[in-house]
Amino acid sequence: MPKAKSTVQINHRRASHDYEFLEQYDAGIVLVGTEIKSLRAGRASLQDAFCYFAGGELYVKGMNIATYLQGSWGAHEPARDRKLLLTRKELRRLAQAVKTKGLTIVAVRLYIAANGYAKLHIALARGKKEYDKRQTIKENDIRRELERG
Repeated sequence: MPKAKSTVQINHRRASHDYEFLEQYDAGIVLVGTEIKSLRAGRASLQDAFCYFAGGELYVKGMNIATYLQGSWGAHEPARDRKLLLTRKELRRLAQAVKTKGLTIVAVRLYIAANGYAKLHIALARGKKEYDKRQTIKENDIRRELERG
């Protein structure tokens, strides 16, 4: 029997406003204890989340997964750094790109995949300047006006 489509999607809304996405990837997350139960309840935040390399591996920092209320001894630390799972080729590509000045890796969306695993949608991004943000807002307003007709 196929699994039902998950409705858990935690978005980082300001990411597309503050950054221009160059490349996007879906990464698995190494979770411990009751973290997956808390994620399935939708109790997570990507507000200050970003990714960094340590020892050739990619980690996400600043992602907050709230403690699971029904959990007891297996409770997890809410703001710990979590390892991301990508292919070796993707890791090499991202590591080279991050060395370039002005590029970073941001967490865009956290969701539960169809197979039941938690996935983090990340993007290689360049920070937008103030005039870029105004231009994006203007383009969105024009598109919205045309759709209203």
